[in-house]
Amino acid sequence: MEKLKFIKEKLENKKAENIVILDVSKLTNIADFFVVASANSPVHARAVAEHLIEEAEKAGIEIDHVEGMEFGGWILVDMLDVIVHIFTP
Repeated sequence: MEKLKFIKEKLENKKAENIVILDVSKLTNIADFFVVASANSPVHARAVAEHLIEEAEKAGIEIDHVEGMEFGGWILVDMLDVIVHIFTP
């Protein structure tokens, strides 16, 4: 799926680590995939999320909502059929 490749590339561009793509389509109806990634710190997590959001908007990929930007320990980016989780250690 092109969207998953796009997301993984954008996360890697900002040095996110431990990127895992999980097919959850048979487990829940809220999304088809979860993408989980690690960031080194809350500042790094926010930078990763901001980059992903900015690049997705440029590419015309809809962002439904974002949670956790204020603290940065766990950021959720809901891209409708894909939900990205960015965690700190």
